[in-house]
Amino acid sequence: MRIFLAGIMQGSHLGEVLHHQGYRARLKQVLEDSFPAADVYDPLADHQDSLQYNDVQGRAVFERHNAMCREVDMLVAFVPEASMGTAIEMWEARQHGRFVVAISPLMHNWVIRFCSHCIFPDLESFAAALAAGQVQATPGFPHRAT
Repeated sequence: MRIFLAGIMQGSHLGEVLHHQGYRARLKQVLEDSFPAADVYDPLADHQDSLQYNDVQGRAVFERHNAMCREVDMLVAFVPEASMGTAIEMWEARQHGRFVVAISPLMHNWVIRFCSHCIFPDLESFAAALAAGQVQATPGFPHRAT
């Protein structure tokens, strides 16, 4: 199974700063525990200095990541607050028939509601649902890829 780990990076910051990215390691571990054979792609892992990229390099990475979202089996989006990049990734995945999970308290946000197969308010509830098999039982889950 190929999983894309989407999530807030810059959010609404006006400067060249990232939101705390500590959720990535925890989320990757939870996914790997549930799907040991999965290939979990974390876009930040290969692009630690992305805020310093010039326009050509930044655009290439942005477009490559969006293309990846169309091809993975599952996209897991961590969205504690609005994130334009994550919204685009969710849209691309959903429009191409990929399974989308949102981890977000923004239950009334249309991107979260209409681009996700399932929504969890926080990482803990997502981890518990994975362990209980609830995510895997959600209609649309890519069983053939597990």
